[in-house]
Amino acid sequence: MKNKMNVIVMGIFLLFMTACSNNETSGEQNESANNGSPEQKDLKIGLTLNNLANPFFVSMSEAAEEYADELGAEIVVQAADADLAKQTAQIEDFITQGVDLILLNAVDSEGIAGAVAQADAAGIPVVSVDVGADGGIEGTVTSDNYQAGVLAAEYMIEDLGGEGKVVVIDGPPVTAVKDRIAGFEDTIEGTGIEVIAKQNGEGNREKGLQVMESILQANEPGTIDAVFANNDPVAIGAEIAQQQADRQEEFYIVGVDGSPDVIEAMSKEGSSIAGTSAQHPDEMVKKAMEVGIQVLDGESVEEVIKIPVDLVTQDNLDSYEGW
Repeated sequence: MKNKMNVIVMGIFLLFMTACSNNETSGEQNESANNGSPEQKDLKIGLTLNNLANPFFVSMSEAAEEYADELGAEIVVQAADADLAKQTAQIEDFITQGVDLILLNAVDSEGIAGAVAQADAAGIPVVSVDVGADGGIEGTVTSDNYQAGVLAAEYMIEDLGGEGKVVVIDGPPVTAVKDRIAGFEDTIEGTGIEVIAKQNGEGNREKGLQVMESILQANEPGTIDAVFANNDPVAIGAEIAQQQADRQEEFYIVGVDGSPDVIEAMSKEGSSIAGTSAQHPDEMVKKAMEVGIQVLDGESVEEVIKIPVDLVTQDNLDSYEGW
């Protein structure tokens, strides 16, 4: 009888232990399911852009918010307004907020290095979008900006028959602009195309207009064949200056972006904007977010991912889908 009781007690004990074990396992499974990978739970992303006055960055912001919503992630979008100190403060604020990932469209590729290093020290990966940055970023997703300059130069070389006098309006000290100018200048090297003026349009319409006014005053009518503008706002500003000086028939302008504003300008009768190397900001920022998630998942990523650009001209304007 005593042995029989021992067997019963032992059976009850084993059933109790099995139940506890099952509950613990179930709890671990639930916890694991709740934790998930970064794209499945409580992912918080900080995105700082050069500005939100340029339609290019507006398109990028909208695409980022749309993709974050698809991921079920929270995204905080800030505009630095071309101010390095402001962008540095934004990154510091992202660190304080405890974001999981920072997407950076640098105002100054070299100057932002200190803020990037702070994020890296805090264990927050930084992925550059549109332009590169120093300080320890995980990767850069950008347009093929060198190609953008090459396409503009090739267009001018063919149109001008390999000879002519051109103006270059460059922009902020970021890798994207430097690459565009390098692509343009490398391509015209060895041809009869001569750069007679080169000034900084700072990437905006107002400054582009001012710079073009100054160049027109310094160069008499009939001495300019074409203008390469580092982006579309500058191209539009240059066209306005050209119109105000009544020199519309003298030269044409090629920009970079493929923005809605420049497409509208090109569609007008008599427009002197002949083309634009079109970027894809929506694709770019989505790819940057994907790269960031890969980093959070412990995957290796490419150092630089380049999104191809396309030359939009008056000849193929109707088939361009735009942003």
